[in-house]
Amino acid sequence: MEFISNLALQFHEVARRHTDRPALLLPEQGSRISYGQLAHLVDVVAGNMRRLGFAKGDVIALFHDKSIEAFASMLACLRLGITYTNLDPESPWERLRKILVNCQPRAVINSFPVSGHVENIVREGHAKVLALADLLAAPSGPAGLLPRIESIPGSTPAYIMFTSGSTGQPKGAVMSHANVLSLIAWGRDRFRVTPEDVFSNVNPIFFDNSVFDFYTSIFSGALLIPLTTNQVKDPRLTVRLVGDAGCTIWFSVPSLLVYLLTTRNLAADSFPRVRKIIFGGEGFPKTKLKQLYDLFVGRAEMENVYGPTECTCICSAHTVSLEDFSDMQNLATLGRVAQNFEQEILPLDESDPDFGELLLLGPQVGLGYYNDPIRTAQSFIQNPRHNLYRDIGYRSGDLVRRDADGRLYFKGRSDFQIKHMGYRIELEEVEAALGALTGVKESAVVYVPWGEGHGRIVGFVAMESKAKSEDLISQVAQILPPYMVPKIIVVIDHLPKNANGKIDRQALRQTQTS
Repeated sequence: MEFISNLALQFHEVARRHTDRPALLLPEQGSRISYGQLAHLVDVVAGNMRRLGFAKGDVIALFHDKSIEAFASMLACLRLGITYTNLDPESPWERLRKILVNCQPRAVINSFPVSGHVENIVREGHAKVLALADLLAAPSGPAGLLPRIESIPGSTPAYIMFTSGSTGQPKGAVMSHANVLSLIAWGRDRFRVTPEDVFSNVNPIFFDNSVFDFYTSIFSGALLIPLTTNQVKDPRLTVRLVGDAGCTIWFSVPSLLVYLLTTRNLAADSFPRVRKIIFGGEGFPKTKLKQLYDLFVGRAEMENVYGPTECTCICSAHTVSLEDFSDMQNLATLGRVAQNFEQEILPLDESDPDFGELLLLGPQVGLGYYNDPIRTAQSFIQNPRHNLYRDIGYRSGDLVRRDADGRLYFKGRSDFQIKHMGYRIELEEVEAALGALTGVKESAVVYVPWGEGHGRIVGFVAMESKAKSEDLISQVAQILPPYMVPKIIVVIDHLPKNANGKIDRQALRQTQTS
């Protein structure tokens, strides 16, 4: 079949061509599955889901443990035209509840033996909870229950990726089958992916970067090596497992690579088969990047990639060279946008058209935010250069400078969004969580650089009673996931104000840096 209109067709063709090749290998335990076996497992799961009444247009939430069966459940959703969303199992219930209220899944499929959230989901009636093990054990529905694989349009939503929201409500970016097919085609071409490649998957499955790992590998006939959260927490084990598996392509946030360097777990003989070390999601400190470059120069290329969640993970890439280290102060260039993107810079000053907010257009721009038309209208806008036809782009909020060769350089944000440990965080969501605590009159949050390539979230609250910082941190941890919880919370009588009567965050930041 030459015309591929959806992800289910793409996987079907890959599995047909590479039936006996390994698709997934779980390190340590050694479990593996071939493409042919995985395709059969997907049909079993999809058949049972269809037998239970799930169909195109439904949303299914997944507690995904990176098992082979959990990956099969994602593929089964795509096979049926169901939209999936992967939930963070470590997220506090209050935040998870907001996500469930927003996407209203028909069911939650749980692949973990134990989940503290299942009881809450059932008690509050958000969705039916299905154990993945039970779904696999059930008699598979007849093949006739499955819809024609060609019947799923490319415009069908494939997944929802929830990110931090400035209103205190997480927002769910929706990507279509066509969006992801464009990412796969570009990624395969840009990084010269073949079935001989072996991809590491160190990114959490509910995190944006995992989209590249999963789709670019499995939908190209390559081998994917998923590492669990506990495995990635052990730097020595991570390096060993990735090396022993013969991974040829690594993708992670810079902070993980910095951690491996800082703990001296990366050496000149690490990752013996790697040919691409790809990183993105935050800036990579130049001195650490140079250290990484020196370790792998001559045997692996460094690739700095950039892209918002709303634009299907990646929209630009730059191969790091020695020339990038002539300036050790500024971050490496983001490169040029991929050929399947168009860019506009919305200048802050019309006299400087090469500096401003980056607007991204093209086939990887997503469908908007799920069940959230107001924020969709704010961020997904008509190209301001014309009104001749519908031409929707995504306002990234990223401030960039474009040089004479068309390369982009990240210069900051137009709002209060930060990147912390690779996660995109709206500081307003953290402020909203602080403001919800009993006794808090006002709250503010700042991000303070803390050592090379690191930073910490610091919260400030004005309240009459003198609560302890550790008590407030414990309370806010019941609302926010661990990566969003402030490192410290400072209790003061009043928050400083600037001349406009707004909270003076710069003054608060200086109290932590002086």
